[in-house]
Amino acid sequence: MTVTTLPTAHAPARGGALSLSHMSPYEAWQFCESLANTPLLPDAYRKQPASVLWAMEYGRALGLDVVTTITTIHVIKGKPCQSADLMLGRARNAGHRVRIKSERTRCEVRIMRHDDPDDETVIEWTLDDAVIAGLCTLRDNRPYARDQKNQPQPWEKFPRAMLRARAIAEAVRIACPEVLHGAIYTPEELGAVVDQEGNPVVVERVDAPPMQQGVTVVQSTPNGPPPAPAEPTAPPRDYLAEAAATAEADQLAAILTDAEAAGAPAEYMTCLAELRDAHAAEAVGPVREMHAAAQARGAHPDHLARLAAIGATKPGAKQQAGGGEEQPTPAEQGTPAGPAPHSVSDAVAAEAAIPAGVATAAEVAAEAENALRLAASRANLPTLDADFERVYGLPIAQAPAAQLDAFRAMIENGGAR
Repeated sequence: MTVTTLPTAHAPARGGALSLSHMSPYEAWQFCESLANTPLLPDAYRKQPASVLWAMEYGRALGLDVVTTITTIHVIKGKPCQSADLMLGRARNAGHRVRIKSERTRCEVRIMRHDDPDDETVIEWTLDDAVIAGLCTLRDNRPYARDQKNQPQPWEKFPRAMLRARAIAEAVRIACPEVLHGAIYTPEELGAVVDQEGNPVVVERVDAPPMQQGVTVVQSTPNGPPPAPAEPTAPPRDYLAEAAATAEADQLAAILTDAEAAGAPAEYMTCLAELRDAHAAEAVGPVREMHAAAQARGAHPDHLARLAAIGATKPGAKQQAGGGEEQPTPAEQGTPAGPAPHSVSDAVAAEAAIPAGVATAAEVAAEAENALRLAASRANLPTLDADFERVYGLPIAQAPAAQLDAFRAMIENGGAR
């Protein structure tokens, strides 16, 4: 009788990741490129064939199949890590005995090595340990952990699961580190935000390293031409000062158009329109009404001074013309004086507080202050009050007319800067 011995059928190697050993480098790369295009992968591996190839090779060293490798091996801050359950499973597959006693406020893990039963490792994690590690705080004996949006974090929502994961990871690292193959931390231990199962919620993508801010790139070409000097930027236009300085309708229309194109806010455009209408007014009455309306809505004193200066040129305004006959006051014309006429002397004369044509020191100072603020606006000097007080040691409201006129002259001659 002839006995034929048949070859023994060997079972295929367990784990899809082990199939890398039967692929050529080109086939392995093609496989990883195809796998990386599926939307079912975690963010760390999606459209990252190089990362998929690295993970599969790492999983092959651990004896894991492709699916287990991709779903349980994560890259956090450039380091491979695995979940606590994967650590636990690998320790038990290696023959080590693991006992877990989990409670709401503590978890105890005992590991006895299969090659040395007398070697027992006991690790306990409590909420006090979590507080010391800065993972949470305690409020009313309950864990409290919130993010920047005041949303509860895993240590507040799942304290039992988080204690269990920490205790398992520490116990396996101490008792049987050989089963971890370098992935000795869980994602949560490396700072990742995880869910109840310990899987990262947001996984770091292994993309190209980000550009560092503020790094100077030096050209490699020696003795190259020097960089062209930067063109000086034009100072911002003071549309209000321009509008106050001209009464031409065409120029005023162009100024308003330019200001609107430059994105001037609504209040700024309102002031420009008032200056345009003030120039177009045929008498002082409409200008006074604009002045009163602007003052009622809290317009800037510079704008009120511009309106007052324009109103002073209109018929009906109180003016002194070199010893000539005075113009009639608004009271003499039967027109009630507004709350803020174009000048203090006009207001006082209209109210018959003093004889017409007699100006007090306060009135002269007020006129000088209006002229000073108008000059500062035209010169684009926003720090007028601070500069004046620095030079003369007192605020503008307390200064005499002589100092106000002197500072105005400095501004007009360019000396205040």
